[in-house]
Amino acid sequence: MAWGEQVETTEGLNGERREDRRYDIGLELRWKLIRRRRVIDTGVGRTVDLSSGGILFETGRELPSGLNVELSIQWPVRLHNVAPLQLVVVGRIVRAGGGWAAIRTVQHEFRTIGVSAENRPTLAAAARTTAVFQMGSFARALEYSKTN
Repeated sequence: MAWGEQVETTEGLNGERREDRRYDIGLELRWKLIRRRRVIDTGVGRTVDLSSGGILFETGRELPSGLNVELSIQWPVRLHNVAPLQLVVVGRIVRAGGGWAAIRTVQHEFRTIGVSAENRPTLAAAARTTAVFQMGSFARALEYSKTN
């Protein structure tokens, strides 16, 4: 599938199962398996594809369906070419097997990471004018990343 190509929807018992555009992109991530607000397991992996509604990722081992997971994904574009970004996604595992898991996204946010002292003033000025990462969905951020 080409970058940004719309995936065909699949008819299921309740109608269309996929409405969001999926992006085939492999990004490094760290995951935390959460049960009753406690981290019960952690690991590293890589995204297979993602959309604003869910993420398919490699887990490195079997994870149980039905539990919550937090993903910290290394974003490929820096905020205003200054600050590395991380996409933090919280979701529920809806399918898993064979060293991969699919989650339904519950919430997401972009966070800056590792900003050096000399770049902090530049980042502060840039952050005041940034809408795509703070106000938009990560699907729009993917579109932005694709064009820049």
